[in-house]
Amino acid sequence: MTVFIQVVFPVLLIFGAGYLIQKLANLDIKSVSTIALYIMLPCLVFQTFYEADLNGEYLMMLVFSVLLLFSILIINKIVSKVRNYDQKMESGLILSTAFMNSGNYGAPIILFAFGEEGFVYSVSFLVLQAIIMNFFGVYYAAKGTAGLKMAVVSVLKMPPTYAVLVALVMNLGGIPMPENLMSSVDLLAAATIPMVMVVLGMQLAGIPVKNLEWSKVSYASSVRLIASPLIAFALTLVLPMSDLMASVLVVSAAMPSAATTTIYAVQFNSKPELVSSITLMTTVFSVVTIPVLLMMFM
Repeated sequence: MTVFIQVVFPVLLIFGAGYLIQKLANLDIKSVSTIALYIMLPCLVFQTFYEADLNGEYLMMLVFSVLLLFSILIINKIVSKVRNYDQKMESGLILSTAFMNSGNYGAPIILFAFGEEGFVYSVSFLVLQAIIMNFFGVYYAAKGTAGLKMAVVSVLKMPPTYAVLVALVMNLGGIPMPENLMSSVDLLAAATIPMVMVVLGMQLAGIPVKNLEWSKVSYASSVRLIASPLIAFALTLVLPMSDLMASVLVVSAAMPSAATTTIYAVQFNSKPELVSSITLMTTVFSVVTIPVLLMMFM
């Protein structure tokens, strides 16, 4: 109960503020999320990678992310084959289970639970996940329609991609950032997490729940909230990494479905109502599963 009150409850309050304002004022979410994506998040990403002590742990995080993704893809492939699902259903389930909300849900949870040291790992992981989700997420959502070209274009349109590249060049090349510019970056970076948390609350308020397909919602919720952290835990046992990084990655892997996948599902007609339902229900169920996991790894 202490973990819930100290870590999860403050996060839920901010989600609730976003949810409430959206229900009352019906704001334009796209404008708010565009500011967060194109101005604030790149600053947070730049700050993280510019100041990071880059070492072998980041390579291990990349290996971890790829292995976790392909493990969940294989599970979905097998289940779709056994249950004779068509391509759209398989794509919808992959979108709902393979891509977790490591950004506007996972990052604040990690910050409250593990402090600034764990938060650095969390931001690095969310960048990797964002790149993976924008590539593979678009690929699976558009499979049979737009395909690989759309996936590549989507990654190239994502501002944090360029923030990572510039920060890595400056970090590895020892290029100093002017102090006055860095102050601006720091200010925007500090405001990013609260902003994206409010945006998630607003997004949840706009998700319709129609004719829930409980068998598929239950399956997807089990994979996202239970199987994913179990696979992540197994990977941390075989991949060399610090205890703190392992804990952050396991908890991050247990986050609910990413809200962004709903946008992809709508855009490419990959079972959008099912994906929306799973995103909302995994977020609701995570109120129970995340505190349990935190009690094990904090």
